[in-house]
Amino acid sequence: MELKEKLSILADSAKYDASCSSSGSKRQSNGNNGAIGNAHYAGICHSFAKDGRCISLLKILMTNICIFDCKYCLNRRSNNIKRALFTPEEVCAITMNFYRRNYIEGLFLSSGIIKSPDYTMELLIKTISLLRNKYHFGGYIHAKAIPGASEVYLKKLGSLVDRMSANIELPTSSGLKLLAPNKKEGEVSKIMGYVRDNRNKNYVPAGQSTQMIIGATKETDLNIMQKSESMYNNYKLKRVFYSAYIPINNGKNLPSINIPPLKRENRLYQADWLLRYYGFKVGDLLDEKHPNFNILVDPKASWSLQHLDEFPKEISTCSMRDLLKVPGIGPTSAKRIIASRKHFKLTFNDLKKMGVVLKRANYFITLNGRYNIDSSLFNAKFIEGNLVLGEINPNTQVEHLEQLRLF
Repeated sequence: MELKEKLSILADSAKYDASCSSSGSKRQSNGNNGAIGNAHYAGICHSFAKDGRCISLLKILMTNICIFDCKYCLNRRSNNIKRALFTPEEVCAITMNFYRRNYIEGLFLSSGIIKSPDYTMELLIKTISLLRNKYHFGGYIHAKAIPGASEVYLKKLGSLVDRMSANIELPTSSGLKLLAPNKKEGEVSKIMGYVRDNRNKNYVPAGQSTQMIIGATKETDLNIMQKSESMYNNYKLKRVFYSAYIPINNGKNLPSINIPPLKRENRLYQADWLLRYYGFKVGDLLDEKHPNFNILVDPKASWSLQHLDEFPKEISTCSMRDLLKVPGIGPTSAKRIIASRKHFKLTFNDLKKMGVVLKRANYFITLNGRYNIDSSLFNAKFIEGNLVLGEINPNTQVEHLEQLRLF
């Protein structure tokens, strides 16, 4: 098989791993109108550095051959698809070629499981070792560890890469047993625990992440977020990725849907952000009576509407924690507010310049004792998923409802 055909197959097979997102574009500049640089949707994905810088990565599988038969997976053993296998030298050649042409800054390398977890890990380690030692590649490398592999291979792989991850795939053991009977939750947890206990500047310095598939089994948002919170606390993960189930296979245990639950995926990402950066706990957002997020309202706005007794927050005096509870205020704008109010009296125009989304925040804040809207809006209540307004001037009710819809 030609190398170009292998690249096409194994880049396409890697696109369902949500740990990195495909660039989704194909563009050829040809130097027209002074433009430089090209983009290709196959194989190139974007990751982001801590400082917000976008990093382009070559995203491929070592092979899409797999001895496992996970019901939701395109590369499962029972699927009749075209298979391919890179040699370590081929991966190195492609990576260095793309890097020298400035297409990429790093590599995201995963694999189906060929022969055994240990054999597959040997291939990954040989490939990355060649890149580091023979080709002296110093760029970013993210590799997927193979569940069930021996600790000796985890040690070798982690010493070569910047980030290592293992996908939990489904939030419960019962879900794994139903759709991925070859996988064991304990094997993924073992990898996470090993990385947590051994991580340092020379071993997985960029930390670890994982992925969960959303909507393939019947877990609630509460089940999913409790699993994420547990993994963040126990394994110090950098990030949990949520991947809406894509109906690419048929099977009696798979859900009968035609469209991936992308809105639900989005709400889970928003809630995950609240856990990591806003000081919220899962118990603040969901409970047994309300185990799923409202698709129509983002989790922070939903929480705020259900806790109107905590509002309004006075911007000139409230704490960082209280600022982060306000819809439309994020960590960056909250830090700017805290820093600026020490030196001068803030105005609503100042808040807007600091990045506060006033069309959301106005309903939940005062500044120097003054509202920026009609304070009668605080008669609003959020009852069992429905927005119920108190007595409001009929002439302004439509305007208020339209503004709230923007949440």
